[in-house]
Amino acid sequence: MSHPTFRIALGADHGGVELKDALVAHLKAAGHEVRDFGTHGKASVDYADYGNDVARGVADGSYDYGILACTSGVGMCITANRHRHVRAANVRSVEETQITRRHNDANVLCLGGKTTDVATAMLMADAFLTTGFEGGRLQHCHDRVAGPALSSG
Repeated sequence: MSHPTFRIALGADHGGVELKDALVAHLKAAGHEVRDFGTHGKASVDYADYGNDVARGVADGSYDYGILACTSGVGMCITANRHRHVRAANVRSVEETQITRRHNDANVLCLGGKTTDVATAMLMADAFLTTGFEGGRLQHCHDRVAGPALSSG
């Protein structure tokens, strides 16, 4: 039985480049259309540059999903969530990955290069792409999150 294929944008800083590179190969082998925004080495770079590139692509519909990695996953997640229509989640397990898809309709997966091994990252990416949003009782909350930006005033 064939599985759906998706357009996936990936990005990482120096702290997540090894995970990103492994995921690029894994997702291409599974037949997905993959865009690797970088980085492509261990030299220190600013995570926000790569997080913004991936988030913009997901936000404007160029990509179905995004996957980001940095040392902890937190910086990438903060960066991605600044973009309207992006629902990024920093997760640590396959179970959390499935929950954030089912309950939050996350469209960007954020991983920590220091806390996630390659084998687990591949399982998490597969779970992210094969788990759907439940909708139903969760749709109301999803719609409220997608509403106008909140002010701090």
